[in-house]
Amino acid sequence: MQNFAKNVDVLTQGLKAGISGLMNLTNQGADPTSGVFFVTFNQDCTSLAVGTKTGYRLFSLSSVDNLEQIYENDTEDICIVERLFSSSLVAVVSLASPRKLKVCHFKKGTEICNYSYSNTILAVKLNRARLVVCLEENLYIHNIRDMKVLHTIRDTPPNPLGLCSLSSNSDNCFLAYPGSNTIGEVQIFDAVNMHAKTMIPAHDSPLAALAFSPSGARVATASEKGTVIRVFEVQDGAKLYEFRRGVKRCVSIASLAFSTDCAFLCCSSNTETVHVFKLEQPHQVLRQVPEEAQGWMGILSKAVSASANYLPSQVTDVFNQGRAFASVHLPFQGLRNVCAITAIQKVLRLLVASADGFLYVYNLDCAEGGDLSLLKQHRLDGRGEPAEGAPASAEPRPAPSPVPAAAPPAPGSVSSYAGILKGCSPGTMSGTVDSEKFHEMAAATESPPKGGFRFEDDGEFPPVTQKTE
Repeated sequence: MQNFAKNVDVLTQGLKAGISGLMNLTNQGADPTSGVFFVTFNQDCTSLAVGTKTGYRLFSLSSVDNLEQIYENDTEDICIVERLFSSSLVAVVSLASPRKLKVCHFKKGTEICNYSYSNTILAVKLNRARLVVCLEENLYIHNIRDMKVLHTIRDTPPNPLGLCSLSSNSDNCFLAYPGSNTIGEVQIFDAVNMHAKTMIPAHDSPLAALAFSPSGARVATASEKGTVIRVFEVQDGAKLYEFRRGVKRCVSIASLAFSTDCAFLCCSSNTETVHVFKLEQPHQVLRQVPEEAQGWMGILSKAVSASANYLPSQVTDVFNQGRAFASVHLPFQGLRNVCAITAIQKVLRLLVASADGFLYVYNLDCAEGGDLSLLKQHRLDGRGEPAEGAPASAEPRPAPSPVPAAAPPAPGSVSSYAGILKGCSPGTMSGTVDSEKFHEMAAATESPPKGGFRFEDDGEFPPVTQKTE
């Protein structure tokens, strides 16, 4: 009996650790009153998915003034929700069942399939060719058309936050994940031909953030130190850019994102500042920043450049790093957030979604940069929009506090995991799935017609055939 109690305690602690790792908006600061567990932009930044303690919501990003809600599901607490471009396919994981992945057709309200794994799902990434499930020490690569497991990357370095990135471009279908948990190595894996492509020694400290460019040709990285952002060529691992985010130590990088035109890179952290870097030729980066925006760092950089032959290389490296082209000062700090740069109404905008339950929209001046002004803020928690003209900080936000982890499974509930994938063998799936259901997945993975998928056309998503028992 004593051993049983000890095992239950170990299980409880392990589950709590796994849950805290997968809640990307709550594991490093959250506003518990917002109920927002997860926020992510889809692959081309045309929509936003929000997972909450009561379900999930999908929003369109076609307008600055209005945040149109496309869909709302209020069945269970959702800690991961990923939408495939502008299709009706979503992959979801609930806080109550953190080992189970569901692939659904949200427009029809149907579940296409579900898989269970031997450990907590920390991240799910997808493009038109692959769906990747990240556990702490394993990565499973599925063919998104039929959800067969094509390859398993086993015994990866411990990755408790589920850090990984999948290129949205299925022609350059690369997967990036930490190659070490002690230094900042990036492992690039070819998810089409199923082999390791290259290992990039990106940082001296462990990785904190990864992001592919829209084409999949470049990858951006940041380490746990959080002061330097680097961009590498995927093909050969060559370093293309190096930017200094700041001089503060122990900054936790929340997200990295390329703009949809690959001309800019944005970076958010647990501070109140979001940085935007311009991807000019490396030697032109500093020169393109206005002198007033460079400040004392720009002045020192010029001085260092003039005396480069007389100073240690470590000193000149610091001052030769590119500076932020533009920046945003958020009305909060210490809250988890995710950023993106995309064109809305034909103008580039910087978007920041935060665990406080708000989406902040800023205008990005591509010529001048500098401090960006807030255009609009939208609520993500279903409580209605803030009053017109109200400043971003108008509503008081409680101090961050931990979000309680879900309770562990009750003794004897192991039978509910009868379909757990021991090593996730191909073809092992919990539940019976009619093959016709995968027609919907196949349709969604095709390149959409101009203007996106026609959701009103059922021919694009054949009806699901329910199999009777």
